Amino acid sequence: MSNLIEICVPDIGDFIDVPVVEVLVKAGDRVESDQSLVTLESDKAVMEIPSPVAGTVQSVDVAEGDFVSEGWLVAKVEADEDIAETSAPADSDSGAKPAATKAVEAPEPSQQSAATEEPGAATETAPPEPAVEYDCDVLVLGAGPGGYTAAFRAADLGLKVVLVERYAALGGVCLNVGCIPSKALLHAAVVIDEAAAMADHGVVFGEPEIELDKLRGWKEKVIGQLTGGLAAMSKQRKVTVIQGTGAFSDPHEMTIETTDGEQQISFSKAIIAAGSQAFKLPGLPWDDPRVMDSTDALELNDIPERLLVIGGGIIGLEMASVYQGLGSEVTVVELTGQLMPGTDKDLVRPLQKRITSRYAGIFVNTSVTAVQAEDDGLHVTFEGSKVPGNTVFDRVLVSTGRTPNGNLIGAEAAGVEVTERGFIPVDMQMRTNVPHIFAIGDLVGQPMLAHKATHEGKVAAEVCAGMKSAFDARVIPSVAYTDPEVAGVGVTELEAKEQGLEYGKGVFPWAASGRALGLG
Repeated sequence: MSNLIEICVPDIGDFIDVPVVEVLVKAGDRVESDQSLVTLESDKAVMEIPSPVAGTVQSVDVAEGDFVSEGWLVAKVEADEDIAETSAPADSDSGAKPAATKAVEAPEPSQQSAATEEPGAATETAPPEPAVEYDCDVLVLGAGPGGYTAAFRAADLGLKVVLVERYAALGGVCLNVGCIPSKALLHAAVVIDEAAAMADHGVVFGEPEIELDKLRGWKEKVIGQLTGGLAAMSKQRKVTVIQGTGAFSDPHEMTIETTDGEQQISFSKAIIAAGSQAFKLPGLPWDDPRVMDSTDALELNDIPERLLVIGGGIIGLEMASVYQGLGSEVTVVELTGQLMPGTDKDLVRPLQKRITSRYAGIFVNTSVTAVQAEDDGLHVTFEGSKVPGNTVFDRVLVSTGRTPNGNLIGAEAAGVEVTERGFIPVDMQMRTNVPHIFAIGDLVGQPMLAHKATHEGKVAAEVCAGMKSAFDARVIPSVAYTDPEVAGVGVTELEAKEQGLEYGKGVFPWAASGRALGLG
């Protein structure tokens, strides 16, 4: 009986004609089980195809520069005699694995100390508890940047992972209706603005013609590229993805509502990454499509002639930049005394100076008390020392913050503590008050940033695998992609003053920067 194993390109998602960028073995080489043979690289992911058995390479059937798809023969390996009879066919269970993900080996869940999971639950003299069979080692609820990072990291560390996501595409708010589409549209707005500004320097372009269908299509293409890459990466790591809405039914089980009905999944550990949603300001006619939250605004259904933005935080000002760049007359109202509350005023000042001359009006210490939907527009009532003269708008964008989803996941059934506002308290290892349940991202507290959630997800996954890992939240960077951009990292000057910290301050004038002057 021949021990020759044919190794083919496994299911790698929707990819076809993926280039081979590196061949790692040659005929005659000795390989071990799970040793990488070749590296593939698409525009979305880098993948390595491993040998499912230990043995000797008889032939390598691809070369660098070849383009391959699912089912393509990669190599033939003569399996060792002692494992040949039990080896699975090469194309049955061998999968592409992510490049450069070999980490320190984590102990199997059954080998982890009981004290790690439940302090005081076991001693050296106590008899071992019977093993409990769970459907997965780690269940991750929510597939935003924090959730998919946690799922992928846990899988890389050898854990069996289930990832639950309510939407068809992975990526959460950030990739689908937040960071990514907003940055694409912000880029379009900046290009329009820069083209117009070049007229003062001798380069004159014609008036831009905005084709909304094409602009929306470009935005959706960007989203599709990224979410498609995530789907492929989950397949490579053998992460089980379930589309549905999850809620805890007990401390070790989650009930998932899918289109096919309910499904129960038991888990050894869980990571809650359920995110947040736009805060719906009460008293507004939300049934009128002209009243938008940030998700609605990114749909870009039209370019309103008159747009009111309620809320002068980062999201509100970014969306104001988009619509002003596309041609809307924008008015911004902010309840507090400055734009971007909590940011040092001297950082906000250059932005406020620039947009004051471009927007119809910016009003701080101003609130909206009523919005009446009429045929000729949305009639808005304001309250404040200074209010807009115009009170009729074609659309109103409400950007007054986000609400965590901690109260929507059945946390009480698992015994997980949730605050009245929906936040879940955690320690530096991202553990909740229930030792085997972790929480990350928007619902563990401010700032609500994708890159913060990503790092928290990595920490939680590593702790689940028995590694020593912790999150230090003192130096989180933050950027508002306005024009000009406003960025910071760590403690602000305002926070340093409030905490009585000693600090030094350096200021360099923007007008003294050669690069800045060259940009106009």
